[in-house]
Amino acid sequence: MLYKKQGLPEVGELVMCTVKKILPHSIFVDIEEYKIEGMIHISEIAPGRIRNLRDHVREGKQIVCKALNIYREKGHVDLSLRRVNQSQRIKKVAEYKQEQKAEKILESAAKELKISLDEMYKQAGNIMIEKYGALTPCFYEVVKDQIKLKDLKIPAKIEKILTEKIKEKIQIPSVSVSSIVKLQSFSGEGIEDIKKTLKHISAYQASLTYLGAPNYKLTINAPDYKEAESVLKKITDSTTKFTKDISVKVEFKRK
Repeated sequence: MLYKKQGLPEVGELVMCTVKKILPHSIFVDIEEYKIEGMIHISEIAPGRIRNLRDHVREGKQIVCKALNIYREKGHVDLSLRRVNQSQRIKKVAEYKQEQKAEKILESAAKELKISLDEMYKQAGNIMIEKYGALTPCFYEVVKDQIKLKDLKIPAKIEKILTEKIKEKIQIPSVSVSSIVKLQSFSGEGIEDIKKTLKHISAYQASLTYLGAPNYKLTINAPDYKEAESVLKKITDSTTKFTKDISVKVEFKRK
């Protein structure tokens, strides 16, 4: 990838690396996003005793590492491979692939404008990276119409073509969480009170499916699980409070 993050990684940051050199007790890698070198000591490769480093890595292999020590004067970083768990690795690789896809969009726009990819970064890409940390988060904001590239002072000619290509190629990732909602009321206004409760839940832009009295399926779609879980908690808390005043018994049961 051509793009380069500014400065050095922070302690604890996950970075994508390419193995460059394997020595008896350490490995040297290129940290792709920062275009600098990093080192992994043998003790940070894997748990337990290691007889041969090549059983775990090989030259040219891409690996996800965690930044341990940052030597800013030297521009050097100590890394760990063993402190990255599987879920962190999967997430980082996915983010890296998304950023590669984003760079392809920049490259396509550059070709249409008959400028180099390097020039495209100078006039647009680096501006987005400086504000958002990477291209992909900025592209998502463009797709959601939460920002216009002209607001970032990107030249109008580039802004027009790049916006068209972003909206054509980028899809916002979506996950869903669901819960079974049980609603019961034994008051004289029971049916109306349950309708009010369903209307209250629907105000959160959640999807409700009738499963047969007294159960409904609540589905929440969001860009990631953290946001989806946050919305579910808001619905659960507010609905529980709402139904206390209208004599409706409500239960939420995760699927």
